[in-house]
Amino acid sequence: MNSYIFTSQRLGFRNWTFNDLDVLTEINNDDDVMEFFPFKPSREDTQNFIYKMQETQRENGFCYFAVDILENKDFIGFIGLCKQTYLEELTPFVDIGWRLKKSIWNQGYATEGAKACLDYGFNVIGLEKIYSVAPEINKKSELIMKKIGMQRVKTFDHPKLTNYKELLSCVLYEKKRLIRNK
Repeated sequence: MNSYIFTSQRLGFRNWTFNDLDVLTEINNDDDVMEFFPFKPSREDTQNFIYKMQETQRENGFCYFAVDILENKDFIGFIGLCKQTYLEELTPFVDIGWRLKKSIWNQGYATEGAKACLDYGFNVIGLEKIYSVAPEINKKSELIMKKIGMQRVKTFDHPKLTNYKELLSCVLYEKKRLIRNK
């Protein structure tokens, strides 16, 4: 039933289906999951996100992938890569991001999945650099960035968060593809 683009030890990464809408809407409406976001997406916003990710996957060969636990095929949210254009000096750049349901937090899924996505981005897609952004107060995401080997580049005021003082100051992390000697 689920056709995975790639897998990690415990996770399957795939394109989106509209069967994911109810669970993603539920994830997007969890106060703890959305603590460091300016708003909770509506069901319609979530449906539009799924459309956008399907289109992004077709165009680029990557997106914020829908993620399942392989053992039970449980859809748990997304981890993946997406082009961004809001930082003028980097535009366009590829961002790695994640949003997972709270019931599976603290089990290493975000770190495992992000490492798999970095590997996919560097070794399958051929990206040279991958970035990650989070509000400075989001220490949980910043910890994952460190765990996956990313390096802090700078702190900046996010141009899309100017109306959200507590979220405005963001960290930018980067990881470069390792060049192996032949």
